[in-house]
Order: sequence, then structure tokens, then C-alpha cells
Amino acid sequence: MKHPDFSGTLRDQADDGAGTCPFTTRAAAEDSLAASGRQAWRNAARCIGRLHWQSLRVVEARGLRQPDEIFEALGRHLELATNHGRIVPMMTVFAADAEAGDPIRIWNHQLIRYAGYRSADGAVTGDPMNCELTEVAMALGWCPPAERGRFDLLPVIIQAGGRLRYYEWPRGAVMEVPLRHPEHPWFERLGLRWYAVPALSDRVFLTDAEAYPCAPFNGWYMGTEIGARNLADEARYHQLPVVAEKLGLDMRRSRSLWKDRALLVLNEAVIWSFEREGVTLVDHHQASREFMRFCQREEGQGREVSADWSWIVPPMSGSTTPVFHRKYEHREERPDFRVQVPPWKTPAGRELLERHRA
Repeated sequence: MKHPDFSGTLRDQADDGAGTCPFTTRAAAEDSLAASGRQAWRNAARCIGRLHWQSLRVVEARGLRQPDEIFEALGRHLELATNHGRIVPMMTVFAADAEAGDPIRIWNHQLIRYAGYRSADGAVTGDPMNCELTEVAMALGWCPPAERGRFDLLPVIIQAGGRLRYYEWPRGAVMEVPLRHPEHPWFERLGLRWYAVPALSDRVFLTDAEAYPCAPFNGWYMGTEIGARNLADEARYHQLPVVAEKLGLDMRRSRSLWKDRALLVLNEAVIWSFEREGVTLVDHHQASREFMRFCQREEGQGREVSADWSWIVPPMSGSTTPVFHRKYEHREERPDFRVQVPPWKTPAGRELLERHRA
């Protein structure tokens, strides 16, 4: 898959310092930032994929202030992270609150999101989770496709220096995986797909000294995040009844386990499709084994793992995985990633949105 050339000259922790860059800092500061980013992933209590925390590639972008150059940096992040399907764990750190004056924030939950269009009768086309963000984007002037679909890419909304701008992804910038099933030809006709890189973009990155409200980061997907939540949840794409009907299952009684059988087929399709397209994805059994290895390594270093059990245990076949059968203490540690209030729900955000309405 070809990607557009986001030609920014971002420096990450692997660079040798050659060349010039408007936001470079001393090597020691960059090394400290990279170390803090990796430790934040190591401390992320809701993440099952922390075995790979030391592989996180941290990009220094704290000198950027203009929305255009911030979006260019986000495009470069996505291009490097996608890596033609061989996903690279990435983090791009923009200015801390104290450095920026006005906060820099991305209003999207993830860099890639699908629109949700709510009709007058309450029905939703697309992803119901993103209805509010879709309305915000349209209030800023974004025009959806003439024929609104279930998987329309939302623009990225960037807040910087008192400005609020939206940016559409160039054609080819976002790798998506069409979902098929190895045994059911009808599955492809459902028209389902999902994007390759899960880049969280609305968390605040906290170190011991600073708060960075804009520090998007990504690993790779665990299959059940897509197949057992995004596409299966009733409050999301709600595809279990659709799959069950195609399978000819008895949906009149819960004890027929039609939901369980449909859930398995949906998750089989996600895993098989990502593998077929050469896109990195881990299944929930492998992820669970890797998390246990992570716990063993941490304990070997004298560190007790903090974890939120309800997030670590996969959303299907939980008791068949080793993470189900142990307890975890959940502590707040730094460095860490923390949830922020959606900007459009804050007084400052509402005022900013009102000033920038189309």
C-alpha cells in the first residue's frame, strides 16, 4: 500500500542528531523523554500488550505550535507506525501545558475514527461511539461524503494556540483491512472493515515533572478489540445478529448460544483477514501469555505489576486465558497515560468550538 509523503523532519530517539530541526533539544532531554514514554507504556494498567514496552519509538515534537505542522507530524507518525502493515509501536510528544501556553490537544479519541451519523429517529449509520465527534466536525465545516457510509473516515480535529482546525486524511494515508472469513464466502458481502493502527490520541501523558495533553501513541490491535467489542457491542456496530442470521442460528433463545457462536466467527474473520493482509495483530490467547511473561519479568526486576483486571482479561474466552486466574493491584503510577475530559465537554472547549463554528 502506498502512503503519501508526510515530509516533516521529526527526530525520534533512534536518530543520530544529524541535520537541523526547529524543535530539537539536547540529546539528554530527548533520551529522558523516550525513557518516560516507554515507562508510561510499562505502567499502563489497562494494557495487555506491555511485554513490548521497550520497543516504543518516541518522536520529539515539542517545538511545534501551528496546526498545519502538527497535522504533518501526525501524518508522519501514522506512516511510520503503519510500516506497510508491520506495525511499529510509536509515540509522538507535543508541547507540555507549561511550554505551549494554550494547550495543544487532539479532539479525536484515536487518530483514525469512523463517523457516526444519527438520524431523527435515533438510528445510527456508522459508529455510534463517534456521533458527538462527528457533529463537532460538521459544526467546524467538515462535509461527509454525499452517500454516507458505515466506515467514513473522520477528520482529525486539532486544537493549538487558540485555534481549532480539522484535517482530512489524504487518500492512501490510512491502511484498512477488509474483513473476510476463510470458510464463509458470504462474510465478505457484509462489507465490514477496520483500520490497521490503533493510535490513542486523547490521553494526557504524565511524567514526574510535566503533563503533555497531546501525545498520541499506538501499539497494535488484539483481535478481540475489533471482533468482540468494536464490531460486536450493541452500542457499537452490533453485528452479532447479522452474523447469526447468516449462519442460520436460532436467535429465539439465549441458551442456543447463538451470540457465542456468532462471536467466534466474527473474531475468526478479524484474525484471518489481518493475517492475510500482512497486518500485525495478536490473538487474545497469545496476548495473555505475553502479559504473563511481562509480569514475570517485572517481578524479576523487583517491580509489582499494576493492572486493571477488567481491562486485562480479554472480552471473550476469558477463563481460558492465564490472565483471568490471578489478581492484580491497580495503582496510579507515573509516568502514565490518563483519561482527559473530552474537550467539547469543557467550558473552554465549548467556547472555542462556538468561536470556530462554520
